[in-house]
Amino acid sequence: RARAGDSPARRRATTVESFASVEICLGRVGAGSSIFAMTRGQWSMIDAILHVIGCCTGPVDLSLWTWTVASYEVEVLTRLRLDDRIRTGTLIIDTGARTKNASIIADWQHSYGPRSVRYVVNHAKIATIADQGGLRFLLRGSMNLNFNPRFEQFDLTEGGEDFTLVREIEETLPVIPASGTIAEAWSASKLTAQISGAPPERYLC
Repeated sequence: RARAGDSPARRRATTVESFASVEICLGRVGAGSSIFAMTRGQWSMIDAILHVIGCCTGPVDLSLWTWTVASYEVEVLTRLRLDDRIRTGTLIIDTGARTKNASIIADWQHSYGPRSVRYVVNHAKIATIADQGGLRFLLRGSMNLNFNPRFEQFDLTEGGEDFTLVREIEETLPVIPASGTIAEAWSASKLTAQISGAPPERYLC
């Protein structure tokens, strides 16, 4: 079920309790879309990304933020990487994934170039999608990349300062090689601006 936002002066806003597919839940998204959804895990972040790409005009520029790629998520990430509608792809991933996800990261760089991966200290689950027609989608939620049948929340907005903020942060992130240090990722994440001293010991393993 869905309910439109009350204020006509604000962007179109919809809240959805999802019991079905991502196509039914989100519908045709476009300029000014703003959707908050509660799901039961019927669809994943990858499903949402593919749906939004299908609503775009021409090739898109994609960025994807994730903590790590579990073994059962490699297939869905590969599906995304092989989609020829994606012109550029940037993967922002936690520095701990450099070893355990080395193969899938190498595949991503093979598709999108050596500068397409940013290692940070990360737990955010975000995607940005921009198309040639000027649409700028920001997707975020609790869901992981894969199917996960439990309560999840999801937000989608088109345009606005939220998209701009995420893209501005992405543009400031340095390219750290796989041989880089945890301290470099800590510094790239600007955690030292809020937390003094060296990274906590748990990040050094």
